[in-house]
Amino acid sequence: MPIYTYKCASCGFAQDEMQKMSDALLTVCPSCGKADYVKQVTAAGFALKGTGWYATDFKDSGSKPAAAKPEAPSPACGTGACPACN
Repeated sequence: MPIYTYKCASCGFAQDEMQKMSDALLTVCPSCGKADYVKQVTAAGFALKGTGWYATDFKDSGSKPAAAKPEAPSPACGTGACPACN
């Protein structure tokens, strides 16, 4: 069940409440009894970190770029006829 944060506009009392999504909103403050208890907008209570599903499955295609191999010198190397010597 989700946990919602409520705060009273009259007395400033705040509390987290565990409710079903289908439950009616709470309106009466448990501290002062006034009908000024409203649900607050809060950030999500979890974060995806580490080497989880995103980093391994969707971040990139999973293939690493091939390392460039150095060209082997041609038999004509040293004579000025190969591109590496020019």
